[in-house]
Amino acid sequence: MVSSMGWRAPCKGPAHIGLALLAAVLLVAGCGSSKQVSRIDPATPVDLSGRWNDTDSRWVAEAIISDCLAHSWTTQHMQANNGDVPVLIVGAVRNMGTEQIPVGTFLADIERALINSGRARVVARPDEREDLRLERADQWANASAETVKRLGQELGADYMMTGTINTISDRVEGKQVIFYQVDLMLMDIETNLKVWMGQHKIKKYIARDRFKP
Repeated sequence: MVSSMGWRAPCKGPAHIGLALLAAVLLVAGCGSSKQVSRIDPATPVDLSGRWNDTDSRWVAEAIISDCLAHSWTTQHMQANNGDVPVLIVGAVRNMGTEQIPVGTFLADIERALINSGRARVVARPDEREDLRLERADQWANASAETVKRLGQELGADYMMTGTINTISDRVEGKQVIFYQVDLMLMDIETNLKVWMGQHKIKKYIARDRFKP
């Protein structure tokens, strides 16, 4: 529209209308959404999806290591080594199922259970040893003679712990059962003898409200 003064009114075409609608949608979406975050005790068991979680990792590690250290191999080792506590290294624990399981967290839980028991000593894993060796090499080049740490003083492990995590899932309609089986074994590094084998199982039933038993 052109006025008598020659001024043209701005045209409110499709582009202007589209931008206005987009702004309105974003405003409504922003006002309608909400999120609540609450901090809870990390030791509190929480199951949302039913899949493997931090509680499973910690409980399995503590239970299976308790069984391991209660076995006769510990007494036999100490009797044969003047009462020395056995030295262990935690090797690979392989996830054989399709579910994504953070094995690194489980390995840390195993090592923590071993160390906290006071009945075993744990040496660094291969990736950790590389960092320690680099640090010792750096000390020999840069640290004072009074504080430098000697080379060739690493403590050799007596036993290696390895294992697997297997998962079986069965689902029908709104019901699902997930079964986890953790198998660990301890081997004498010098002789290759398996001195202990342990197993721990978890079975979870997951269902919508109308399918709960």
